[in-house]
Amino acid sequence: MRKTLIAALAAFAALPVYADETEGLVQAYDRVAGVLVLTDKTVWALPAGVTVPDDFGRGDRVLIDYETAGEDGLVSIDKLTRLAVALPEGTDGGS
Repeated sequence: MRKTLIAALAAFAALPVYADETEGLVQAYDRVAGVLVLTDKTVWALPAGVTVPDDFGRGDRVLIDYETAGEDGLVSIDKLTRLAVALPEGTDGGS
């Protein structure tokens, strides 16, 4: 019984990792540095393992799946999904 209680307390003491996501429009993307800036001025350093489309860039709408350790900050960026492609400059998007 005592060992079970100790094991349970140890499990609860470990820092939990929370999965989260954010969505936004790309303001800038530096492919070499792997840095993504959204129009809300958030800056994301994308790890090498995250797949980014070849034609990815300014104006694209993205969804970023990431994990945090509560107030200890960002743990990992797991996935980047392009939700919409930006229209070429001068293109009328109306229907």
